[in-house]
Amino acid sequence: MSDKRGPNSTEEKNEKLGGFAPDIMSDKELQTINTILDSVADAIFTVDEDMKITTYNKAAESITGIPAEEAIGRPCHEVFRADVCFTACPVKEAIETGMPVTDREVHVTGKNGRHVPVSISANVLRDANGRPVGGVETMRDQSLIHVLQQEIENKFTFGDLLSRNKIMNKLFAIIPDIAASEATVLIKGDSGTGKELFAKAIHENSPRKDGPLVIINCGALPEPLLEAEIFGARRGAYTGSIENRPGRLEMAKGGTLFLDELGDLPLPLQVKLLRVLENHEYQPLGAPSPEKADVRFIAATHRNLEQMVDRGEFRRDLFFRINVVSLTIPSLKERPEDIPLLVDKFLKRFNSIYHKNIKGFSPEAMQLMLEHDYPGNVRELLNLVEQTVILCKQREITVECFPESFLVTTNAVRRRKRTGASSPHLSKEVIIDALEKFHGNKGKVSKALGIDRTTLWRWMKRLDIQ
Repeated sequence: MSDKRGPNSTEEKNEKLGGFAPDIMSDKELQTINTILDSVADAIFTVDEDMKITTYNKAAESITGIPAEEAIGRPCHEVFRADVCFTACPVKEAIETGMPVTDREVHVTGKNGRHVPVSISANVLRDANGRPVGGVETMRDQSLIHVLQQEIENKFTFGDLLSRNKIMNKLFAIIPDIAASEATVLIKGDSGTGKELFAKAIHENSPRKDGPLVIINCGALPEPLLEAEIFGARRGAYTGSIENRPGRLEMAKGGTLFLDELGDLPLPLQVKLLRVLENHEYQPLGAPSPEKADVRFIAATHRNLEQMVDRGEFRRDLFFRINVVSLTIPSLKERPEDIPLLVDKFLKRFNSIYHKNIKGFSPEAMQLMLEHDYPGNVRELLNLVEQTVILCKQREITVECFPESFLVTTNAVRRRKRTGASSPHLSKEVIIDALEKFHGNKGKVSKALGIDRTTLWRWMKRLDIQ
């Protein structure tokens, strides 16, 4: 019996062309294939070895706004105009590596200029001998998902602040009223909770938003330098002063002065700050006369100022003058429901910074993050996500991507919870474990715990750790 296929049969030609050759199919076969492709919700297109489009379904038309008769035969980058076309084309990658590309998020630019977020998967097309003859790519429109994500973010967002916690959302609700006033604000909360972000939100929603927001950390400088930094100095006011130096009060004119870590302000400077608050005047070092202070004051502290007043470490009159409106920011430990939201936000940021495309955290990794106590609060979580993004080589962050210091402290937290022991913020067990792990190196320990060295020293002293 003779072979009906023959050397020029449709079947053999199809095999040579990778099993898909619309140009030599019968009209009925081609119609069937096109009907199947057009019934698929995802955009599907194929390209030949020159990256020219050979197949193109209705969903692809919908995403790009370009009909099939205009698209087929053109280079795919001219049709889809994705942000990765010339830098990291998924189809080229699949053809060159022989490995499929899955769920890569990119943006396609439609005919009307609209940017469409899509999830792309790509694979190589081969002929009967295994030789690459082109590629196939599917695109899933993620516009609705992005809209829903944006709605969720908008619901729980105020400026750069993000939270679904009830206490935080109550704070979000009163920020506009606080911002509209000229009242002095005291923001209280542990280190790393986002006090500066609250100060920024108040400033940006205030009548002074067009003026500067000037920040000074009251615990970062010794007293003589801090005084000059806040109030400014005139030439010759002290040794080495060869020109006028504007202070933060002058720099903040017409805007807001944010005094971070107010509890670290030395007593002599507390007196001078009180005069500014009472009289709206200040006198730079070496100046012959006072100057007008046209600023709105916001202060922040992680310390208990009431206790400091009782111990004589903070002036009572200054405390009442600064504490006109008070906000207390809950620690991250008190709002664990915010961890997934914040992780997603930080992951997007660091994916962009480090040019990665990590989809998320594995369930085991996320569970560890939810169990951690975060003595360094949101700042510690931010640092942790950045480290894992840097260390991760896959599309998903797993437990193996965590820095060892995080695993040490998290395991200590787990042991403490199993034994029923509890202590506020940093437990003695966590600190001792970290000190042993890093052989007493306080710099490494403070970095691992997400706190500064001063905070570590204070907790060691309080817990009598030698």
